[in-house]
Order: sequence, then structure tokens, then C-alpha cells
Amino acid sequence: MKFLKDVVREMKKVSWPKGKELTRYTITVVTTVAFVTVFFAVVDLGISQILELFFE
Repeated sequence: MKFLKDVVREMKKVSWPKGKELTRYTITVVTTVAFVTVFFAVVDLGISQILELFFE
């Protein structure tokens, strides 16, 4: 029980982001994830094409 009380006490000290900040952070994360996904998909496609040329 002491642990849970300590957790509650610490969570009250946390500085939570406001609405606009949260929206901006969410857009940043979603954009970054989309960019990284597209980047690795293109790299994977390129590597697959190169390997097909060598092993065909």
C-alpha cells in the first residue's frame, strides 16, 4: 500500500501537457512514425530488388 500511495503522490507532481501541446506532440509522433515507416519500406524494397538481380 505504501508503494501505491507514493505513486499517487508522485503522479500529482507530474507536469502534464496542455491541450495544444498534446496535439502538437501527437502530430509530431504520428508524422515521425509515418516517415520512418515509408523510409524503411523504400529501403526494404530497394534491397529486395538488388537481391533479385543477383540471385535470379
